[in-house]
Amino acid sequence: MADSNNAASFIRARSGEHKEERLSQIKEATAELFESSPYSEITLTTIAEKLGWSRANLYKYVTTKEEIILEIAADKMTRYYESLLAAFLEGNKFSAGTAAEVWAGILNANQDYMRYVAYLNPVIETNVTVERLAAFKKKYYDLAYALRDRLAAMLGIAQEAAYKIQLDVLFYASSNAVCCYKNPLVQEALEQIGITPPPMDFYADMKEFLRMRLGWNK
Repeated sequence: MADSNNAASFIRARSGEHKEERLSQIKEATAELFESSPYSEITLTTIAEKLGWSRANLYKYVTTKEEIILEIAADKMTRYYESLLAAFLEGNKFSAGTAAEVWAGILNANQDYMRYVAYLNPVIETNVTVERLAAFKKKYYDLAYALRDRLAAMLGIAQEAAYKIQLDVLFYASSNAVCCYKNPLVQEALEQIGITPPPMDFYADMKEFLRMRLGWNK
């Protein structure tokens, strides 16, 4: 918990020009917890403690941890789609094999976003305001439809088929990223029962899946 001096300093820093800085600090702390802690153990209290703030000061910016995580997911989602749009430039005529290799590389670089995707629909999107969710969905569809159009033109397929491909890739990648994540609790449980799972290679698995999925629509 922050002491009284820290609390006074915090109040002075809440001027308008520092609000974005404060929100950035909140997102950074929460993202670090998301990478190192089970989801159920992340609370506004643990976020406040990591920041060195009081819970009351954190409440001045957010009311649920899901609001923060939704904002983090939006940032990571934007980086993922912008990377794909930069790789699959308009007029690009990559073969299915080349597209699969490029896309797998981008997925590999954005594994952290894929883990957020796994939590979005069942957990995060059910505990935020409709206004926040609408803004998030607007950003998603703007990016997803832009990629849909690029894929449709590049692969010579219908927009509906292109959109279905990117959804299939997103859902498969999110499940795979969760399985590849070294959850300490899972590691301990496997050690107790003497099980060593076969190694997983996220990039190789995604490239194979993409080759198969894109090849269906040649």
